[in-house]
Order: sequence, then structure tokens, then C-alpha cells
Amino acid sequence: MKSWQIVRLVAGTFVLLSLALGVQGSPIFVSPWWLAFTAFAGANLLQSALTKWCLMESILSKLGVERGC
Repeated sequence: MKSWQIVRLVAGTFVLLSLALGVQGSPIFVSPWWLAFTAFAGANLLQSALTKWCLMESILSKLGVERGC
């Protein structure tokens, strides 16, 4: 996988997991504060789209993961 694919995979996983933990109707509900993590993930995706810089992609690049378009 290329770095952009991993970033999207991790972001999507974080959003779905935090929704499952933060929505009261969920069988694995913990606290509504988990919804703040959903907002954080969304804000980071928005920031990376506007600035064309993503911290996770930079980290993955240093770990040797291939960049791609």
C-alpha cells in the first residue's frame, strides 16, 4: 500500500471506531466524548486537503512507505 492509502484507511477506521464508542445506541458505547475524536480526525483531513501537508504521511515516508498519487 502507498502512504495515501494507509492515511485514508487509518482515518476511516478512527472515525468509525470513535462513532461506535461515542453514539449512545451503539453496543460498545463508552462515552459521548469519543465524538470529539471523530471531529479531530475530520479536522485533520480538512487541514491536509487545504495545506497539502499531512503529518501521518510524513511519518510514513520516514518509515520507508512509498508515496504515491
